[in-house]
Amino acid sequence: MASINFIGGEKGGVGKSVTARALAQYFIDNGTPFTGFDTDRSHHSFNRFYADYACPVVVDSYVGMDLIVAAFEDNPDQNVIVDLAAQTSAPLAQWIKDASLIELFKEMGVTVNLWHVMDDGRDAVDLLGRLIDTYGSGPNYVVVQNFGRGTDFVLLRESYALQKAQAQGAYVVELPRLHDACMRKIDQHNTSFWKAIHDRDSSDSLGLLERQRVKTWLKNCYEVFSRLPV
Repeated sequence: MASINFIGGEKGGVGKSVTARALAQYFIDNGTPFTGFDTDRSHHSFNRFYADYACPVVVDSYVGMDLIVAAFEDNPDQNVIVDLAAQTSAPLAQWIKDASLIELFKEMGVTVNLWHVMDDGRDAVDLLGRLIDTYGSGPNYVVVQNFGRGTDFVLLRESYALQKAQAQGAYVVELPRLHDACMRKIDQHNTSFWKAIHDRDSSDSLGLLERQRVKTWLKNCYEVFSRLPV
């Protein structure tokens, strides 16, 4: 099943790139072909960690964004991950609307997943409601409660935004927290999650228990992803 996964949330610092990287590693470990696109002009976080699978694109350029759809012409059965930078929802929505892309992907047999990665703050909840209002019943919605960026999602659970999302059949999932020291070391050395688990000899390798923590965290992430239409 081909899918396109827009990993968004609109807000900065909620863990969009970590989610995209974990999903990329899930595809790699399961032998699932995919192409990644990184829309962050300043950090290119996704591209730094998975350069063999991802390339940068400019969101406010139709020429750049069109490359995402062109990937399916080369390989119609693959999956695509688009790591969306903060504050890209407006140009993305306009690009999708101008070409009726939800309908086009449906004709192509490509599942469209809009991921809303969020912390436990009020603005993340409000942005979820705005996402549902923008796209309605066309795509799948994946609401990600990122426990690496929050501990209590009561605002989401009690929100009208969640009710609207559930009315559209949204998948509401929890992304577990990876120990802070492990994540800092991985990010500091631009290490893929695969290398973090298997590298024992280089100067930037993790310790035995750190590798085990990453392995356990990935396993828990994979259990979440296995229940989604990816």
